[in-house]
Amino acid sequence: MEADGAWARKIESIASQHDATIVSTGDESTITVGVDRLHACLLALRDHPAAAFEQLVDLCGVDYLDYGREGESPWQGARYAVVYHLLSVSRNDRLRVITWLDDDNLKVPSVINIWRSADWFEREAFDLFGIVFDGHPDLRRILTDYGFIGHPFRKDFPLSGHVEVRYDDEKKRVVYEPVTIEPRVTVPRVIREEGYSDRDS
Repeated sequence: MEADGAWARKIESIASQHDATIVSTGDESTITVGVDRLHACLLALRDHPAAAFEQLVDLCGVDYLDYGREGESPWQGARYAVVYHLLSVSRNDRLRVITWLDDDNLKVPSVINIWRSADWFEREAFDLFGIVFDGHPDLRRILTDYGFIGHPFRKDFPLSGHVEVRYDDEKKRVVYEPVTIEPRVTVPRVIREEGYSDRDS
């Protein structure tokens, strides 16, 4: 246990050197770092022998638009975040790193030069959330069509989308058109036999 405590103190030291905070609950630890210190912090977490987070397991965008809206204390923080899930194979440990983004500036440095696995993860976050990864060598859509309008994982993206795609027999190609789906109001129907409520249970 003392070795684990010493390791945790070294991770805390790395975090504090980059003006980051660390929160640990049970077996999970999360570092929160500003966008301006993100790249240096992640590089240190990979290269420092006490950390040795050799692998980026996942990277994702998060939209907190509706987070806590129905609760007693609605979310007051930034709307968007980028979350990095790191793995130290040599230490058999995991770490989560979060950076919060300004609503007006959805730009973070690319970490593709730290972990090559970030390539498609960053393209996915760009495609689905509109987060720009500065320095990415090929930042383009990966899951939606190149002509797609908007970013479908944003909470304010309409469920029906902005355009629909269909094949036009006359033009012999795929065409984009405004969405023509009429909103449906579904009313549940309950069919019961006459005298149903008069029966004894």
